[in-house]
Amino acid sequence: MANSASFNKRQVEKNKRAKRKEKLKKKEERKNAPKSTFEDMIAYVDENGVIVDTPPENEKPVQPANQ
Repeated sequence: MANSASFNKRQVEKNKRAKRKEKLKKKEERKNAPKSTFEDMIAYVDENGVIVDTPPENEKPVQPANQ
């Protein structure tokens, strides 16, 4: 019985070390990833209602609806 208990303790400790190592790896990846800027987050909607990432080249004046 003592052997299985100590084996379990070693496995738990091994798993903890692996999780810590994976967490540090992910942290470094996030740290080294390029930062997104406000300009990267802007989206535009074209005249057909499709979302695009480039601004419209020429804007047409909007015609008011007849009432």
